[in-house]
Amino acid sequence: QVQLVESGGGLVQPGGSLRLSCAASAGIRTIDTMGWYRQAPGKERELVAVVTTAGSTKYADSVKGRFTISRDNAKNTVYLQMNSLKPEDTAVYYCNAEGVWDLTWMRRPELWGQGTLVTVSS
Repeated sequence: QVQLVESGGGLVQPGGSLRLSCAASAGIRTIDTMGWYRQAPGKERELVAVVTTAGSTKYADSVKGRFTISRDNAKNTVYLQMNSLKPEDTAVYYCNAEGVWDLTWMRRPELWGQGTLVTVSS
C-alpha cells in the first residue's frame, strides 16, 4: 500500500525548533512535488511549504525565514525544519505528495500523511 509516514511533531516552547520528516512507502519511483500543509483548530488547511524534485521551493509568507523545506529524492523523503516557532504555528501538520509515480511509471493519486501535531506553548 502506497502511503506517507510522518514523524517529528511534539510540544515545544516559543522560540524553539522542531524537525518534521515524511517518508513515502516502498513501491514509489519518484514524486514530483512534496510538501507540508497545516490545519489549526477552527481554521482551514493551508500550505506551509512545498519542494519539487528539482529543488524549487515555495513558502507561506508566515513561515518565510523561519522554516526550511528539503527533500531526499533517493528516499522519497521530505523534511521541514522549523525554527523560531510561535504559538500561532500550533497545528496539525500534514505531508503531501503530488505527481506520484510508481515502479511501473503509473501515476498514482495525490497522497496525504496521517498528520502530526505541533504545539508551541510555554
